[in-house]
Amino acid sequence: MKRNQRIIGLLTILALVAIASFLLYNLGSSWQFALRLRSIKIVAMVITSCCVAYSTVAFHTLTSNRILTPSIMGFESVYMLLQTILVFVYGDQTFRVLNSFGNFMLSIACMIGFAFLIYILIYKKGRSNMYLLLLIGLVLGILFNTLSAFMQLLIDPNDFFIIQGKMFASFNKINQYLLPYTAFILLLVISIGFYMAKYLDVLALGREQAISLGLNYNNMIRLFLIMIAILVAVSTALVGPITFLGLLVANLTYELIRTHSHRLMILACCLVSVISVVGGQFLMERAFNFSTPVSTIINFVGGGYFIYLLLKVKKI
Repeated sequence: MKRNQRIIGLLTILALVAIASFLLYNLGSSWQFALRLRSIKIVAMVITSCCVAYSTVAFHTLTSNRILTPSIMGFESVYMLLQTILVFVYGDQTFRVLNSFGNFMLSIACMIGFAFLIYILIYKKGRSNMYLLLLIGLVLGILFNTLSAFMQLLIDPNDFFIIQGKMFASFNKINQYLLPYTAFILLLVISIGFYMAKYLDVLALGREQAISLGLNYNNMIRLFLIMIAILVAVSTALVGPITFLGLLVANLTYELIRTHSHRLMILACCLVSVISVVGGQFLMERAFNFSTPVSTIINFVGGGYFIYLLLKVKKI
């Protein structure tokens, strides 16, 4: 327990150092403008980090699989299909539409609506097969990706560059007016999620053990899947898709923190995620001079780690 507390303390210090370095390094003469711009990025990165961390740890517990991430449900595919449709329909007015509050809310509504749709299709018939749910999400995600690719072939090449910018998460073009809404949603869901984290401890024991301990297994699964859908929808609609961030930070947290307490695990994962995203953005801006999006670096490292985990499981 003391070891975990020391690690949490160290992660907190590292997160604060990363944030302070990003905010204060080389401000220059126009420090007020630079500080304001960096503060907006920091808020967006912290919101995204916490959304990804909680959703991934909870998803790993529900599926009893540390390789899967919520992106397998097809949320990012729904987001990209919607952005492609908007570009296809609006044409010259695309830039204004994509950066509007309406697009943000529509993206969240579509992703959460998609999640509710597949949940209803599975659970209304009395089924409770988690892997059937994942399989349907995966197949529909492939379908949406195919539709997006087909529509991207039909649009104007100049408009395609706009869609291409939406394919990767970016913290350099955050709509600051969306931050209060995303922060409110995050605080609300995370507050409920931390209160409900004790039920994740029980769910981690398995279906039969959770039911024998008096837990309403199916209702809890639905509740946590809804919270995961909301968090993934908020982070994706705010900055775009980051496929492997959750996989990377969650498995790194499992190596650092040896505990079955999900509250402690989620807190540590949020800190690791903040360090990874803020540190990665700092390196991208200072070392690579904005030449590479931070999501590309994260996906590259996360993809390599994903292959390592697959090979490790295969050996076992």
